[in-house]
Amino acid sequence: MTINAIIEKDDQGYFASVPELKGCFSQGDTFEEALTNIREAAELYLESLSEEEKKSFESKSFVIAPLYIQTSKAV
Repeated sequence: MTINAIIEKDDQGYFASVPELKGCFSQGDTFEEALTNIREAAELYLESLSEEEKKSFESKSFVIAPLYIQTSKAV
C-alpha cells in the first residue's frame, strides 16, 4: 500500500502527517527520523482498523498535487 506523508521543517525539527489518516502525526529531529516515525505511526494506525475499514480505505485513491499560485507583490 502506498500512502502520502507530508513532512515540514521548522526551527524545532521536522513535523510529519498523513492526510489520508485523520490524526496521524509524528515528528523527528531529522528528516529521516520524521519519515521513520510517521511510517511507524501509519502502520499502527492501519493495524487499529477493522477489516471492513481497511477494505474501504484501500479502495480510495488519494493524490497530493502542487498548486502554483501567482501572488501580487505588495507595493
